[in-house]
Amino acid sequence: MASPAVAAAPPAPFREAHLLPVDLDVERRADGTILITSKIPLKPYDANIPAAYARRALASGDKPAIAQRGADGAWVYTSFAQLKRDMDAATQWLMDNAGPGPVLILAGNTPAFAVMSFAAQAAGRAACPVSVTYAALGGDYGRLAHVVTKVRPAVVFAEDTAMARGALETLDFGDARIITTDPTQLAKPATSYAEVLAATPTAWVAKSIEGLKPSDRAALMLTSGSTGLPKVVPITFDNLMANSTQCQQTIGEAAGWHEVMLDWLPWHHAAGAFVLRTTLLEGGTLYIDDGKPAPGLFETSIRNLREISVSYFNNVPLGYTMLVEALEKDAILRATFFKKMRLMLYGGAGLSQTVHDRLQAAAVAETGHRIMMTSGYGMTETVSAFMVIHFETDKVGIGLPAPGTTVKLAPVGDRYEVRARGPNVTTGYLDDPEKTAAAFDEEGFYRTGDLAVFHDPADPTQGLAFAGRAAEEFKLSSGTWVYGGSLRDGILKALSPLVLDLVLCDDGRPYLGVMLWPTAGADPAEIETRLRAFNAQQHGAAARVKRALLLTTPPNANAHEISDKGTINRRAVIDRRAAEVERLFAETPDAGVMALG
Repeated sequence: MASPAVAAAPPAPFREAHLLPVDLDVERRADGTILITSKIPLKPYDANIPAAYARRALASGDKPAIAQRGADGAWVYTSFAQLKRDMDAATQWLMDNAGPGPVLILAGNTPAFAVMSFAAQAAGRAACPVSVTYAALGGDYGRLAHVVTKVRPAVVFAEDTAMARGALETLDFGDARIITTDPTQLAKPATSYAEVLAATPTAWVAKSIEGLKPSDRAALMLTSGSTGLPKVVPITFDNLMANSTQCQQTIGEAAGWHEVMLDWLPWHHAAGAFVLRTTLLEGGTLYIDDGKPAPGLFETSIRNLREISVSYFNNVPLGYTMLVEALEKDAILRATFFKKMRLMLYGGAGLSQTVHDRLQAAAVAETGHRIMMTSGYGMTETVSAFMVIHFETDKVGIGLPAPGTTVKLAPVGDRYEVRARGPNVTTGYLDDPEKTAAAFDEEGFYRTGDLAVFHDPADPTQGLAFAGRAAEEFKLSSGTWVYGGSLRDGILKALSPLVLDLVLCDDGRPYLGVMLWPTAGADPAEIETRLRAFNAQQHGAAARVKRALLLTTPPNANAHEISDKGTINRRAVIDRRAAEVERLFAETPDAGVMALG
């Protein structure tokens, strides 16, 4: 007689997160196009960011706004009131000494970055934050020169004089005023940042802020430039505050931006800028994490996470891959990390389901609860996330549209291209009508270039799953397509936790090769065994890995192999590591290449 079946234990409950209810309007057109909008309207908002910060500074006073470790490792705090005083002084200096053009900001995540960014906006000048790597790379400073030509700044703020010296003395900035910490290091005229902060604010600062309009440009943000020179995206005050309100309305109670934040995402990037802006406007304290998900730097993030408990954590997929390794080994980190945690957010396009499941297993082991994991799916052109997982699920995905945004799904075979329209979406690129026209469809929807599928086509409320980037899909010489997004995720799942990340190679080759970054101590023989097992489950040559190579050097940020936000630039890796790619496809592979059949 057969034994009675034993019912599987129900999954651990989620820790309460208080998310926005799901209430969708779904329009299905005859051509297969689907439009999805939240029926919950976007809340009203005040688009005047400098005015909103003035009110916040008055209410919060001496409460710490920003914290950053000093040279001795201790936290140094800057209050809301002090930031406001510095912003007003910088605003006055800009109005007295600079033309009406943008303020180009070359600085890391520091209080001075926040001051100059908000001051530029208060003075009616768009803030244009630029990655410091553009100035630190040397050579002809091609990317920075491109940005300067496009933006034509009235002011260049380069906080670290030694880092920026080469670029400041090499490039022609026209009539732009240069502000830096130590002008004595430069062979050209410049103003000290201390002199800017010494300016005495007048009534014109408040009048300038009062006169700002929602349609005014608040920022000029740069795209990643992963496939060429970066595009410049004009962002209005209305774009910024519409997006902040969308995210606050959707997940804000769980995220608790009014509480304590610890974040490393660079403020010159859309996601990092969102964290800075929203935390300051909501009255929270933002601890600057000077680490990042990269070898030699992630240890700094772990140190901070062992010390500071937060209710909301934000990272990119590579960061979570590195974090889960640490959580599984470090009991103190695990206890501190999960003590208050209500919500973890990942960049929506690339988190491995395996990493997601391991994070949840660690959370359950520590707290008895699963922790809500949400996506932050968006891009520079949409300010930040416009799709969010705001419903309980264990499935990795990109969620559903936030209030105010309509998502258009244009059919591409058995998948959909994701397009977006809403108050958070830019109207185009700076002085680039050709690229602007190509980026929007006939109904004004921004074409993301990303592909998605429904978790359940019969139930849209379960959200969408990322299904690849059109730009990262390629053909083998046989004409067979390689669907990079889903294939990459499948390989990472098969190899977890032995591999941090990988790059698929390459267009026009006779078979599929892959270059992998192994985790410390990973056994190459085990990686090869798992790749063979993965291949055995695949149908078709375009999904089977024939050659593999373990990379011994980490992705190089200075060569754009990895972005400042920790995502891999596949094209840059392939181009820079041409010798390794040729090893993959050599007629007779060397001993370091795994030949998998």
